[in-house]
Amino acid sequence: MSLPEPLSDAADKAKDQYNDAANKAKEAANNVADKAKTTATDVASKAKDQYGEVADKAKNLYNEAADKAKDLAGSVPDSVKEASDKAVGAFNKLTTTQKIVGGALLAAGLSYLIAPKKKGKAKRKAKALDTLLLYVNDRVEGYKRAAAQAKDSELRSYYQELVSQSQQFASSLNNYLTTSGGKRETGTTLKGKLYRKLMDAQAAVTGNDEKAILAANVYGERWALKAYKKALRRKALKGNARDAVKKQFAQSKKTYKKLKSLAAQPAA
Repeated sequence: MSLPEPLSDAADKAKDQYNDAANKAKEAANNVADKAKTTATDVASKAKDQYGEVADKAKNLYNEAADKAKDLAGSVPDSVKEASDKAVGAFNKLTTTQKIVGGALLAAGLSYLIAPKKKGKAKRKAKALDTLLLYVNDRVEGYKRAAAQAKDSELRSYYQELVSQSQQFASSLNNYLTTSGGKRETGTTLKGKLYRKLMDAQAAVTGNDEKAILAANVYGERWALKAYKKALRRKALKGNARDAVKKQFAQSKKTYKKLKSLAAQPAA
């Protein structure tokens, strides 16, 4: 059974339109594929060109560095080369015993070079302790004089405690001093001697006034604190000796605080 003519014409047109659309889609797809292929080829070519340039540059840099190193090696004086070759040759000819003895002598030489530095540090440490001891010994003598002059029994007892404490400080510092190569220090400062003479004269005038004695002790303790601070600024003062000085410094600060408190109290 044949289709009516109008329907047959419509079917043919639809078929033609479908074929045209299919052909156009195929062409478009082919064009996209061709463009993608071309683009990929171009990218690959550019990447290859750039990689090749980088590789060539790296190769050239390496060759230049190698040439420079070779030139530097060639510019070393022959005398240096000969000395190096002779030294290596002479060392290789030594027996095992000779090499061991030579190494020991080299180590001894290095120890000798290092020794003066260590000795210098020990001297600076001893100097710091020796200087501090002069002030600690001043502290001993100052509180001895205060204990002898004080009329108040409680103050006299306190001063005697400080004498004992100061003597312990001095004994400890002297032990570290002798360990560092110094000699025991039993002297006092010139300023301390003069100050104690002045206190004796003042005591004779004031009749051993307790407030005057306390004021003198406050001044003396402040003086000791400055000496401790100065000693602790010395970098050569290290180890157990430094720890001992720190502890004494802390106790001296407590003493100073107490003496100031006593001096501030109203007279009885």
